Amino acid sequence: MTSGRRGRAAAVLLAAAVATACLPAARAEAGPVGPAPECRVREGTTHTDANGRTYGKDLYCVNAVADVFATPKVYGTVIARLTTSPSWFVCWQSGDLHQGGNRIWYYTQGDVITNWPLWKGWGYVPAFRTETEPDPFPGLPACLPS
Repeated sequence: MTSGRRGRAAAVLLAAAVATACLPAARAEAGPVGPAPECRVREGTTHTDANGRTYGKDLYCVNAVADVFATPKVYGTVIARLTTSPSWFVCWQSGDLHQGGNRIWYYTQGDVITNWPLWKGWGYVPAFRTETEPDPFPGLPACLPS
């Protein structure tokens, strides 16, 4: 073996040893290894919608890009677009049956306003666009009537 190969082999072995030595310590500090929860209710968060209603908790959840509707209706007016993930949702409401096979819609503020700017992007996303299971998500309150 030439000194160049020996040097590369030693570097590879050293890198593997360092990675292996650091791994157990990182796992011990982080706790059990496993996927992070895709959805969770967060207490003590504050969101105020365009109507002045304040919500003191939210559902923080992985979601797909989605249209935000003015009402929980499949053919309703799209007023915003949800483009980030995860996103937060402050309550749920029963509405039209949607592609996910249920009638649960989550109330949120969209990232990009597309219509009705005075609503500031607040509206409803069908549950099938989120990673919630079950729907409605436990611990998230139902939306109060307007």
